[in-house]
Amino acid sequence: MIESTVNGIFPTPVYMSKLDRDLTKKELSFIDKSKLDFYRNEGNITSNDNYILNQKVFSKLKEDLDLRVQDYFNKVLSITDAVTPYITQSWLNYTETNQYHHKHQHPNSLVSGVFYVNCHEELDKIKFFNDTYKTIKPEIKDWNLYNSESWWFTVKTGDIILFPSSLTHMVENKEGTNTRISLAFNVFIKGTIGNNKNLTELII
Repeated sequence: MIESTVNGIFPTPVYMSKLDRDLTKKELSFIDKSKLDFYRNEGNITSNDNYILNQKVFSKLKEDLDLRVQDYFNKVLSITDAVTPYITQSWLNYTETNQYHHKHQHPNSLVSGVFYVNCHEELDKIKFFNDTYKTIKPEIKDWNLYNSESWWFTVKTGDIILFPSSLTHMVENKEGTNTRISLAFNVFIKGTIGNNKNLTELII
């Protein structure tokens, strides 16, 4: 038996949290009404309002999500620069049975997030992809975190997921009879990054 250790370096962070409250009747009512004002995305539908968290009815929800964004920056990025993360665009996605959400990333954003308004906890999931080019591609015997080209997580109502905006993701064909509703958002920063003396300073 060979004794050995496998260490993972430079992992891709997928931050998971949960909203510690139920959505109010006003919030849920607004989400239902927003479904009537939509455009057809590739595979499902998306609210026309793509700054949805700026709505007054979502002021508390925005505070809740801002706290998770700050927690991500503290725990994952742990940066010393004088910057403040903030949510830029935000929108609602509605996915019915046999619909899907196409494979994509989020350009012009540093971190992206999803808050799950309504999910089937056994059937709904989010799938991520490792798009790194493979020089050779042998057949895999047992998939693991190091050799997998994709990985998925099941999601539940109230879950919050944050990840690098460059990470490719999608929703496969939806099973179950519920309407899967998610509120997606992007995050950028404002302030000063880098160092003046090192000639790396950038004021945003």
